[in-house]
This record gives sequence, structure tokens and C-alpha cells, in this order.
Amino acid sequence: MAKHVGVKLPEDLVNVLKAGLTVGVLSTFSEKGLPHTTPIQCLYPKGLESILISIHKDHTGYHNMVWQKKVMMCFMDEGNVAYSVLGRAGVVRAPSLVHPLMNVVRIDIIDIKSDRSVLTKVDSGVRWSYTSFEAEELSNALMDELKELAVSL
Repeated sequence: MAKHVGVKLPEDLVNVLKAGLTVGVLSTFSEKGLPHTTPIQCLYPKGLESILISIHKDHTGYHNMVWQKKVMMCFMDEGNVAYSVLGRAGVVRAPSLVHPLMNVVRIDIIDIKSDRSVLTKVDSGVRWSYTSFEAEELSNALMDELKELAVSL
């Protein structure tokens, strides 16, 4: 059963995002109204009212959010973290200082709902690993950029 949380990130979600180990699923719609989902692992909270993400400039999800602005992100992780975040997207850095094909987007929160079930709980979320040392270096550098922007924006 969904429960309205408000417009500020709950502490358990902030902690999961700052740990840098979770995946958020970004949901967008195309100009033709077709739904699109994108897993995002480079994300970081900017205070309690925004989330910064890194996304490839040619990705369909990026083009959809630039066109439509309104997005939804879903998070599920250990500790029964289960939230859907409705937000408005805006590009804050294009290209990223880390990689010319990546852009940084800020998602300002419009509303958050808790999707915790009364019947079950989330014990573990989506886990991922790097495909190479170079991928790990790039991802770490992108996360560092998001952390720096979270303070300076």
C-alpha cells in the first residue's frame, strides 16, 4: 500500500543514496507517450529536496527527460527501503567534467511515496559490480563529481 511521504528525502533513502551502492530506476515517457525505464547507479542526494544523476547524453531516458522534464524514480534496497520519487529534471552540467559523453541532471522532488508492503519487506536491493577497472574508475569519478555538485550547486 502506497503512503505519501512528502517532498523531502527520508533519512533511510538518503543513507542508501550516499552509500553509492544502490540502483534507481528512472522512468520517462517519449514524445509519443511510450514509457521507458533506465537503471541509474551514479546518483547522489543534493540536500533533502533533489537528486543528482549522471546519464549518457545519447540515452533515450536522457532525451525523454530533457523533452518532458517530469520523471519518476523508484528505489528499493535493504532495510525495507521502497520509495517512488516524482520529480522535475533539469540539466546542470553538459557535458560532465569527467567524461564528454555524460551529462549531470538534477531532479527536484515534487512528491515521494513509500511503497512498503504490509505483507513483505525489501531485504536486499539490486546489486551490481564493475565490468572492468576502467569502468570502476569512471564511475568513481562521476560519483565524486555528483558529490562536489551536491555541495556547490
